[in-house]
Amino acid sequence: MPPKPEQPAHAAGARPAPRRRDAAASRERLLTAAGELFGERGYDRTTARDIGERAGVDPSMIARYFGSKAELFIAVLRAESDTDTFADLFDDKRLAGLIGRIDRQGPGPVTQVAVRPYADPAAQAAAAEELDRRIVAPLRDRFSRADEENPALRAELLTAAFVGVALARRAGTLAHLAAADPGTLLPLVRRLLS
Repeated sequence: MPPKPEQPAHAAGARPAPRRRDAAASRERLLTAAGELFGERGYDRTTARDIGERAGVDPSMIARYFGSKAELFIAVLRAESDTDTFADLFDDKRLAGLIGRIDRQGPGPVTQVAVRPYADPAAQAAAAEELDRRIVAPLRDRFSRADEENPALRAELLTAAFVGVALARRAGTLAHLAAADPGTLLPLVRRLLS
């Protein structure tokens, strides 16, 4: 009896050759999925498993590429900060951009930290630092240059007012606020901040 010819690796019953991993693509998918989920659910209600499922990547890869969920969160904040350097809320274009972004994507991790502290101290510190850098510090600097009284307190108060408006609008509980056209809303928010 002649010997059987060798079967190709993909023949029935044989295991396909393992797919070669693209570490950079997997890392980027985890970063994107984490950013979306942290924005939708917040840090504490997002699990590594959720992130892995959305990214289509084994959740154990979070530890390999980032070290931990908290370090992934920090990487998300840094990635956002590269593209979303926030300016003074008195800048009409920036204010309109922030309102539009929150309307489209919901409040992100930086906005959420103003009203809901994170259980993980590293995540809390990173988000608070970004909130200060992106929104509070530009206001504080503006008020300091204008020699206004209590510039740090005023900056934090206006940040809280803006975040409150944005979160309430997104929640939809206040029907008129939720339904307001951004063109109508912007001058009112500007007046509130003045």
